[in-house]
Amino acid sequence: MIRVVLCDDSFLAREGIARVLESIEDVELVASCVELDELRAAVEREKPDVVLTDIRMPPTNTDEGIRFALELRSSHPAVGVVVLSQHADPSYAMALFSDGSERRGYLLKERVKDEDELVRALHEVVAGGSLVDPRIVDKLVSARVDKDPGLERLTPRERQILAMIAEGRSNNAIADRLMVTKRAVERHINGIFLKLDLGEASDVNRRVKAALLYLTGEES
Repeated sequence: MIRVVLCDDSFLAREGIARVLESIEDVELVASCVELDELRAAVEREKPDVVLTDIRMPPTNTDEGIRFALELRSSHPAVGVVVLSQHADPSYAMALFSDGSERRGYLLKERVKDEDELVRALHEVVAGGSLVDPRIVDKLVSARVDKDPGLERLTPRERQILAMIAEGRSNNAIADRLMVTKRAVERHINGIFLKLDLGEASDVNRRVKAALLYLTGEES
């Protein structure tokens, strides 16, 4: 079972997400919180596998969810965090991954309606991986193309795979989605990182971070 602590200050959102979680066979919702101090106490008490949290909550309603995810890196490094947001703003995703991408996910709240997508996010972070909402990746790709025509060095297939890497998908998952062999995906990935001069990036977490750094135009 994946033990989850949920935090959202909206009653309707919290109840809706709770119902989805309770319908998932291998997930147990162990606590539901409204604000940051309550969330901290629940994590200490319940020792969850994953925190599923909104970005904004009392006391300041700014970026408590992101800051708590960063705090957990030192206080509870084994706890995964999936941040839910109404905002398709890449800067929030980059803030979440600023201290590493392991055990971190960023989803838009609308994805919660898709049980499979939420299940994938929970399993990914529990396994030590990372995940970014596809709509955020789309925005990053579009913005990067506008800023850097050099992205055109990538073939359409390579750009498609780069987006899937940033979403946190494994080589096997990419191969299944594209209906090609895993070896073909590996060849494309090697070509992508060679063209983007991102160096060695063999594991999933480094690949996600490298993809995000490239797509936001920052130095890796």
